[in-house]
Amino acid sequence: ALAALEILLRDYKEQFLIGAGTVLCAEQLETVAAMNAHYAVAPGFQPDLVARARELGLIFFPGVMSPSDIEGSLKFGLKLLKFFPAEAAGGLGYLKTINAPYAHLGLQYLPLGGIGPGNLAAYASSPLVAGVGGSWLAPKALIAQGDWPRITRNAKEAMQIIADNP
Repeated sequence: ALAALEILLRDYKEQFLIGAGTVLCAEQLETVAAMNAHYAVAPGFQPDLVARARELGLIFFPGVMSPSDIEGSLKFGLKLLKFFPAEAAGGLGYLKTINAPYAHLGLQYLPLGGIGPGNLAAYASSPLVAGVGGSWLAPKALIAQGDWPRITRNAKEAMQIIADNP
């Protein structure tokens, strides 16, 4: 993954926002920051990682799945959070429910986990959602096969779904 990140940052840093995940420890965070990635994401909320990212000047999106995770993130002034695992946690309905007490704060989320072409439109059209990610775009099997045309089609399909559901 680091080799791929290095190539992306070298060749596409000016065209795209390029980040790294899944970051689980300070050493990984420091490596990503040293590579000059734009951001990093984690599956959960770890206060020490949020603090270290801030020290490094790296944008960091911790994963949240509960009000306690959200409140921990708020202590750091974070307003854009990764919602993970989105579908397993209850999907968009659950996200709306746990966000309700914080609606006045203008929080937004990056849902990941269980999202694909079948439910992307619902997420993309929600004002709570700032962006969506998912492994369906480039599954391990397609990467292993070098099926770049299919991965490109997946990305174009996702972009069309989002364009059709502002």
